Amino acid sequence: MKTIRVISRFLFFVLYTTSIVAEIWLRNLLWGQDIQRSMQVRRRWARNLLPSVGISMKTVGTAPDYPCLLVSNHRSYLDPILMLCDVYGYPVAKAELANWPLIGKGAKMAGILYLRRESAGSRSGTLRQMLEKIEAGYSVIIFPEGTTSGLPGTLPFKKGGFKLAAQANIPVVPVALVFADEQDFWIGKESFLSHAKRRFSEQKIEVALHYGTPLQSADPDELMTKSQSWINQVLTASG
Repeated sequence: MKTIRVISRFLFFVLYTTSIVAEIWLRNLLWGQDIQRSMQVRRRWARNLLPSVGISMKTVGTAPDYPCLLVSNHRSYLDPILMLCDVYGYPVAKAELANWPLIGKGAKMAGILYLRRESAGSRSGTLRQMLEKIEAGYSVIIFPEGTTSGLPGTLPFKKGGFKLAAQANIPVVPVALVFADEQDFWIGKESFLSHAKRRFSEQKIEVALHYGTPLQSADPDELMTKSQSWINQVLTASG
């Protein structure tokens, strides 16, 4: 039964995602590129895909409908997709994702910012792009831990995004992702396919998405400390 479940979900993911990527490409070809339209299609994809592959998602709080910087703890490859159900925004992702079959192409057309963490030039360039997107009216999604973690709380946050928010007076919205089962954390050296096969064989994956209240300050340390503290409080209370 579990094998059948994995195969059927994988086939649905591939076929449905292929159709969505083709739809965005065709719309761009016929009517020109329109990122707002592409994000609308992407939201439909996320909202249909997640329950179809067994994700049971609960939302707590209100997702922002204004341009802001969303900062979240990082647990799995699902994390940005969860927020894209609610937010028109640009996730910041590692550059390697651009080479993933199908996902890399679709993400580029629907809005994503790629970052090479080891490159100072890439980091500063990504910060400039983040500001441009927020000034254009879109949100940006970052995971300031820099990698996934299975800790009860969060890893130390990197300050770059908070400096940008403080300098440009950008609202920061903390987001806590709470998975019911620690087996859903994608950590260590396990490959994407191995993890997906193991977890999507389960009948249901439960996750709660908690949105905090917006924070604004000219002090990046205050923004970072308050965001991390709020996220850790939610993780502790939900543990």
